[in-house]
Amino acid sequence: MNDSTANKSHRVAVVTGGSRGIGAAVCRSLAAEGFFVVINYREARSRAEALADEILSRGGQADIFGADVSRSRDADALISFAAEKGALDVLVCSAGIAGQSLFDEISDAEWERMIDVNLSGTFYVCRAAAREMIRSKRGSIVTVSSMWGVVGASCEVHYSAAKAGVIGLTKALAKELGPSGVRVNCVAPGVIDTEMNAHLSQNDLSALAESTPLCRIGNPEEIADAVTFFATERSSFVTGQILMADGGFSV
Repeated sequence: MNDSTANKSHRVAVVTGGSRGIGAAVCRSLAAEGFFVVINYREARSRAEALADEILSRGGQADIFGADVSRSRDADALISFAAEKGALDVLVCSAGIAGQSLFDEISDAEWERMIDVNLSGTFYVCRAAAREMIRSKRGSIVTVSSMWGVVGASCEVHYSAAKAGVIGLTKALAKELGPSGVRVNCVAPGVIDTEMNAHLSQNDLSALAESTPLCRIGNPEEIADAVTFFATERSSFVTGQILMADGGFSV
């Protein structure tokens, strides 16, 4: 989309699921920090294009790439594309899906899709990015889990299990990649005002806000601030950490 700006001196940040919600807020934040942002999308190409144009109009640098990161070849292609833009400094794994169902009504297909996108997708793109980062002896990987991956959610067993897996992956990968100068951290959001939670009624949202010590739900920009802290050198001596950005819900 913006190949003319490709330059090996660029600090490149890849954001999976970057076309909407938390991912889009992260793209804006990292672009403001001076990163060349590669916005990954699966189906929402027009949204990704609009976001890239917005970033460019503000003096930032961005490009888009369509990939289903639950497929290893797509994840590899995404990272290869990003590496052509410059030095891969940051990977943010924000692609994800959610779903609610009684435990004994979760179908095999629903279970597999939840794990494929939320956990396997994180694994595939981290594996591809790690190869680049190990070579350059630097980099920051930020995964996005959920408070439900820590405390569990009734009627969201498959989602909770997948997000708990992301936390385990983060901690193990931080230990393995640390000697290569690569940091790996995780942000676990609480209830955030995004399309993923659009199925919740106003009564449900009000009840969740009342159960949160800060007495409200969060917004994507607040999660993007947490991700950006981990992505940049402001957290240069931090790795293997899980930041609960949930308004105190899990306390």
